[in-house]
Amino acid sequence: MLHLMHDVPLWVTGLLLTVGAAVFSIGLMLATRIIYGVDRMRLNNEVAGFKFAVIGVFYAVMLAFVVIAVWEDFRKTEAAVRDEAKAVVDLHRISFALPVEGGAEIRKHLLDYANDVREYEWPTMAIGEPSDVVGKDLDQLSRAVFDVKPQSWQELALYQDSLRLLAVMTDNRNERLDSSDGSMPGILWFVLIVGGLITLGYPAFFGSTNLGAQILMTAALAQLVALGILLGLAFDYPFTGEVHISAFPFDQALRQMPPNWPPP
Repeated sequence: MLHLMHDVPLWVTGLLLTVGAAVFSIGLMLATRIIYGVDRMRLNNEVAGFKFAVIGVFYAVMLAFVVIAVWEDFRKTEAAVRDEAKAVVDLHRISFALPVEGGAEIRKHLLDYANDVREYEWPTMAIGEPSDVVGKDLDQLSRAVFDVKPQSWQELALYQDSLRLLAVMTDNRNERLDSSDGSMPGILWFVLIVGGLITLGYPAFFGSTNLGAQILMTAALAQLVALGILLGLAFDYPFTGEVHISAFPFDQALRQMPPNWPPP
């Protein structure tokens, strides 16, 4: 799924899903009409209608659950990116109040970290992998923070806040890395796809004297199911494809990190 969303444009994926669903559903419906005849299929309408209502509601609830779950995870990951970028800016400002040598070292590694996240980690997260370069940057930044030796109570308080901000950065980076390769387990996608095939195949049990109307109704059902699955795919991989989380918070963070404080 991840490589599909990364390698294939979203509009192509959507076209394949919608056309494939329509061809499957309409083709199966036409095949049953040819094999069994319209008159025989019409005998199923009353009973099949009640059963189809149950199947439709069950699948709609399941599809809505998946779409809402991946959307919430998408928003949660987006918030983690913003919080990480804000922690970078806050730690950069606090570093000016720490001992001069330690503060300068922290700022150097913060700039490297923010730049490398944009340049290296966003492309690697698109394929569900972390960046080794950013991992080394974070290790060097952590070492620079740990090497600071506060000389006063004020520096000690600010140093404790620096440790908290470092933890915020680390936790939020782990949050976005965990979400980069999808949050939905494979078994859930399997059930969703199989349930979609069953739902799309059910119109084959109905027979209508108006063939054009039945084809249109079957096609409309196929499009709704396909578009729902497309939404789930697009939001399940928040750094992959055309619908992805932007690195703009880190662009803003870099603009708010001047070499001297206060800025001119």
